[in-house]
Amino acid sequence: MGLPKKEHIRGILAMPRVRDQWLRLFGNPPGDAEVDEMYAEFIPRQFSCLAEYSAVIPGVPESVDRFRSRGLKIGSTTGYTRAMLDLLVESSAKEGYVPDCSLTPEEAGSGRPHPFMMYECAVRMQVYPLSAIAKIGDTPVDIHEGLNAGAWSIGVAGTGNMIGLSHEEFDALPAAEKEERLQAARAELERAGAHYVVDRLQDVDPILDDIDARLKSAS
Repeated sequence: MGLPKKEHIRGILAMPRVRDQWLRLFGNPPGDAEVDEMYAEFIPRQFSCLAEYSAVIPGVPESVDRFRSRGLKIGSTTGYTRAMLDLLVESSAKEGYVPDCSLTPEEAGSGRPHPFMMYECAVRMQVYPLSAIAKIGDTPVDIHEGLNAGAWSIGVAGTGNMIGLSHEEFDALPAAEKEERLQAARAELERAGAHYVVDRLQDVDPILDDIDARLKSAS
């Protein structure tokens, strides 16, 4: 999750179980032509479900308002295309979340885990150095993007693919199952190299305080 979507498809096809099934059915391993064909079929299907699954995560607008009150600018990177992202930006604006800059892989030359979208966001927002930027995300490839950019990487365990549920579905789980899923998600983000891991975006404020203190002590 979090990769440019064509690379996501390529990664799925490279999984041993999927590759073995493909060989069994078609006699040849999937190649670039098959990736291109599946990607072309994927695009309209993605558009058909984006609007249905584009609700802003509870607490995000309020958290972003607090971050801005600290003087921070908000950049957004994605694995979606520009047209897909425009749909999401329009939808999220109605719920109170509007980033200062949003970028897609084609606009920066490459997607995650490469850091180029973050570099381009920094240029457009006129923010530097990269070592004073915090990258917040809920997938391992988000963490890698931030690390590759030389930024602080903060993982959010409670909203990513490792949880795999809507906010309402997750809230309805028994407490023990919630904690089990959160522990697995935290561990995966920590393995990816996150400097910090939290369960919700609302938990990031004290981490920003800690980063501020560490930057001041190093200057």
